[in-house]
Amino acid sequence: MKNLVLTGMPASGKSTVGVILAKSLGFSFLDTDILIQEHEKKTLQKIIDESGLDAFLKIENEVIKNLKVSETVIATGGSVVLEPEAMETLRGLGTIIYLDVPEKFLEKRLSNIKTRGVVIKKGQTIKNLYEERRPLYEKYAQITIKTGRLHIEETVGEIIQTLREWEENNDRKHQI
Repeated sequence: MKNLVLTGMPASGKSTVGVILAKSLGFSFLDTDILIQEHEKKTLQKIIDESGLDAFLKIENEVIKNLKVSETVIATGGSVVLEPEAMETLRGLGTIIYLDVPEKFLEKRLSNIKTRGVVIKKGQTIKNLYEERRPLYEKYAQITIKTGRLHIEETVGEIIQTLREWEENNDRKHQI
């Protein structure tokens, strides 16, 4: 296993699950949102407010293009899926795992959407955001974990079990 890349909507649990998954596997943990904040010396929301959505996406893409890690769980920002170059970089770094949370759960979790640093267009709703991004998450995902009612530990267990099965199947394909 090289790296594991967690993608999904804002508030899907990528960072929380990522930390526990990294501990469970003995991997390092990296949150690309925190890397962006460190790089820009500003919060995500401040970057978006001052520079705009397109500038934020360019910064996110650059930060991801410069990643050099191994045996790391990478939690990405929800908007990374909007940048094909970033997604190709991430695919080259490891296995992309989509944490699929139903929209109804996101509504409850995203009460602070205006201050959280979410890339959302003016007038766009969480439902619109979900409908726009879900096909992209599905397109890039190598593994999808439906996390709706799962607790954090259950999600981590599901990821580990699915990874083992996925790797086993890929090993068999290479042996044929």
